[in-house]
Amino acid sequence: MPANARLLWLPLLASLLLISLLSIVTGPLAIEPLAGLKGVLAWAAQSQSPDLLPHEQLVISNVRLPRTLLAIAIGALMAQCGAVMQGLFRNPLADPGIIGVSSGAALGAAIFIVLFPNAGEFAVPFAAFAGGLVTTLAIYRLAHSRNGTSVTMLLLAGVAISALTGSGIGFLTYIADETALRDLTLWQMGSLSAARWHSIALCFVALVILAWQFQRQAAALNALLLGEAEARHLGIEVEKLKIKLIMLTAFGVGIAVAAAGMIGFVGLVVPHLVRMMIGPDHRTLLPLSAALGAAILLLADLGARTWMAPAEMPVGLVTAILGAPFFLALLLNQRNRLGG
Repeated sequence: MPANARLLWLPLLASLLLISLLSIVTGPLAIEPLAGLKGVLAWAAQSQSPDLLPHEQLVISNVRLPRTLLAIAIGALMAQCGAVMQGLFRNPLADPGIIGVSSGAALGAAIFIVLFPNAGEFAVPFAAFAGGLVTTLAIYRLAHSRNGTSVTMLLLAGVAISALTGSGIGFLTYIADETALRDLTLWQMGSLSAARWHSIALCFVALVILAWQFQRQAAALNALLLGEAEARHLGIEVEKLKIKLIMLTAFGVGIAVAAAGMIGFVGLVVPHLVRMMIGPDHRTLLPLSAALGAAILLLADLGARTWMAPAEMPVGLVTAILGAPFFLALLLNQRNRLGG
């Protein structure tokens, strides 16, 4: 591991732990940090902390701890998926949301939210995964030719597919009843307020699987940075690698979208920040992106809960407010590099 990556690990993990503790103790019901930490340990031991009142222990165990864990899992998932997509297409703008993966997953989940509300707790994650996979493969086929995959075509196809899926979500919004409409509207803006233990477990299982699979492909992603032709000369089956990584990304994004709705820009901003600090080596870029993605989404959720207290902003709005200027800066930087 490069020296700059080793230097980044310790402060990053310390920051993640500190932000996690702040997330647990901050809210309308303020809790002392040490008491909050003891409350988490008591929850792990399935007991009642003597430093907390019963209702304070209940808030930690049933509200804030699940929300914190879900933010960690989804932030890490989205950041790793973003890093993989950027490495796969050798473009810092290739975010899962930009190329239509998130919108496809959103449409799949919206179909079950509106049309099949009683289909079961695992129906929405499965539908989100299926929707993300179908749209991703469609975009990939549109952008692929005998000469390889065109990044320009990929982005344009992503815009077109996103518009199509957006019209589908709009139609579902139009026909939804009041309950489904409220659920769908809040879900489209992204929120961690409905954290449930089964969705947290599903997200962490997906995170472990993807982290393992992505890390196995880190050397291949590094080779792709040289170009597709060079990667083929090094013995990498580029098209098989693309299909595998696209399917894994669709799986991760589908799970994240189903659990918390549309949370954008984490997969775009986080890998780019890590790349600026440690370079493009995916062996360190992927795990560090996961840690920073978890920390940033936790911070965004903390802001969503406190900026307009006692009201609560959807966390997807906060990430959009923070991420959109960064995306514009990337576009301007790309234009300047091209001499525009």
